[in-house]
Amino acid sequence: MPKSIKNTNIIILKFIESNPLCSSKEIHDGLGEKIGYATVKRILQKLLAENLITTAGKGKGTKYQISQAYNLLHPINVEQYFRKEIDERIVRNTFNHSLIRETLIRVSIFSKEELEFLTNLQTQYKNNITKLSATEYNKELERLAIDLSWKSSQIEGNTYSLLETERLLKEKETAAGKTKDEAVMLLNHKAALDFIIANPSYVKTVTVSTIENIHSILIKDLGISRNIRNSIVGITGTNYKPLDNEFQIKEALEDMCIVVNEKENVFEKALLVLVLISYIQPFVDGNKRTARIISNAIFINNNFCPISFRTVDSIDYKKAMLVFYEQNNINAFKEIFINQFEFAVKTYF
Repeated sequence: MPKSIKNTNIIILKFIESNPLCSSKEIHDGLGEKIGYATVKRILQKLLAENLITTAGKGKGTKYQISQAYNLLHPINVEQYFRKEIDERIVRNTFNHSLIRETLIRVSIFSKEELEFLTNLQTQYKNNITKLSATEYNKELERLAIDLSWKSSQIEGNTYSLLETERLLKEKETAAGKTKDEAVMLLNHKAALDFIIANPSYVKTVTVSTIENIHSILIKDLGISRNIRNSIVGITGTNYKPLDNEFQIKEALEDMCIVVNEKENVFEKALLVLVLISYIQPFVDGNKRTARIISNAIFINNNFCPISFRTVDSIDYKKAMLVFYEQNNINAFKEIFINQFEFAVKTYF
């Protein structure tokens, strides 16, 4: 989207936020003559399609207001957001129970335009794999699994290169100068993916126990507790503090499972587990790794193209996640998700 158009959208959103239940004419007049009336009308229709605003009344009496999903979906300039240091940012520093129970269960995360884009990519993927033999398909799936194991581990600080990861996973040859835990982390990723591929319906219904079991595969031999934590956990780079009560953590996971299982759209399911497992932080360690595997398990169960995250910048990934923690805003992470799905379809199959 051109920067000028994006800025205009933000200007109109901010006006509606400050002046709820205004007509299109009132919005245009309130903005002065900088933006034409036809442009205002067109942008209002786009914002409606993106679930950022809603209407009250009909015809000439139509009024516009910020939607329930606005805080979740409105665009945030991530670069500008992180110009402020950690203690300068105004954040939601505690877990938001209503986010899952009241907002995510009711709203659509993707706009109509975004869903059309993703659906077209999925159609392309299905057409592509019909041209592959079983051997060719499995070869591409293995390539994606290696890339995902590498990138998912790199995001968590693993220093293996992609070539070293490939050598480890294919030939069980460890890299010089690396720790044993780094190799174990990578091997566990591959084991978790192999399990999902061999048991594609394992997450047909997402449950707390399925999440715990995938986590157990990912943290095997790493000296990490496999149970839902009952202690405080801190997150580097943010003042957001996840829940620290074991029973509340399990309840939040159960709420997440209800929302994910009730959603009909596969893309929504996959994105929700990706951000919410990370947000809830149910385990002492391995939360984001578990989220990435469960998200891909949902794709695989529904015969959708899995994603490797290979080209995502680790810092961009972490920043988008921090914005979700601090503002409960999914827009930056959703952009990463869409871009990585596109990359996977066009790269592997």
